[in-house]
Amino acid sequence: MTAVNLDSRPGDGNAVARRGRRKKLTFDKVSFFAVFLGIPMVLYLVFVVSPFLQAIYYSLTSWKGFDNVFTFIGLDNYAKVFQDDNFVKAMMNNLILAVIVPIVTVVIALVFSSLVTVGGPSRGQIRGLRGSSFYRVVSFFPYVIPAIAIGLIWAQVYVPNGGLLNGALGLFGVDKINWLGDEATAMPVSIFVIVWGMVGFYMVLFIAAIKGVPAEIYEAARIDGAGRFRIITSITLPLIRDNVQTAFVYLGIMALDAFTYMAALNPNGGPNNATWVMPQEILQIAFAKGQFGLACAMAVVAAVLTLAFAGLVFLINRLTGAGKDTSY
Repeated sequence: MTAVNLDSRPGDGNAVARRGRRKKLTFDKVSFFAVFLGIPMVLYLVFVVSPFLQAIYYSLTSWKGFDNVFTFIGLDNYAKVFQDDNFVKAMMNNLILAVIVPIVTVVIALVFSSLVTVGGPSRGQIRGLRGSSFYRVVSFFPYVIPAIAIGLIWAQVYVPNGGLLNGALGLFGVDKINWLGDEATAMPVSIFVIVWGMVGFYMVLFIAAIKGVPAEIYEAARIDGAGRFRIITSITLPLIRDNVQTAFVYLGIMALDAFTYMAALNPNGGPNNATWVMPQEILQIAFAKGQFGLACAMAVVAAVLTLAFAGLVFLINRLTGAGKDTSY
């Protein structure tokens, strides 16, 4: 019996040669990776990673911000961070925003997007409410206004004497309310402004996602007798959950900042620092008190909270069945 050398089968040489050609780097490949991967990576390292690492280093020093003295003090600044009552209060306010703002915004945006895409007549073609294009434009309009302008406009609306809101309520005999000057109302009305400014964008995001769902799925659900609420919760939401996850992450990041809105609505933080947020405290510590090392420590804590929030959203999304087949 003659032994067969499997390594010398006909055609193997050509296959090896083809694999070698595929692995060979060419000028086009190198230039492509250099332009579209190398340059963005360098820019990211220089303008994102490097400043973050510098902030961590400065947080371990007693740097005053306007000198060349970098006395290393270890974790002393981080101990001071959690002994600062104003920062702790600001952190709690940001956490409240991070919980409420994404949930309220996503729910409203999901309801509105469903109405303008599949919320029309129960019979006939799957379509949205009549005039849905108009609603889409009107709801998106606040998002194109700069956040600082939105904050300043609503600050005037909330003015106790002469403000539009109190003026309208006065027509019904309601007494004047100091919306931003009362600890009980300052945070709720501020949250309303943020949601009002953001809901239009996420409504459009969800509309685009819902448009990608085959109409046959909605038709089958409607034939089987599924109501509108059941369709939203059992069909729309599972099929666009990745978009919802993205919305939660971005809204949470914005809520853990919220500087522009809060600085415009209540620059001093309101009564008992009811609307004081972490960026306002960081700005105060750094530029008003000249404690840049401590301010960097606060900024690092805020960054860690932001990363933790994003990780928590991804974890919850995975634990609740991301990537699994869903049906109503």
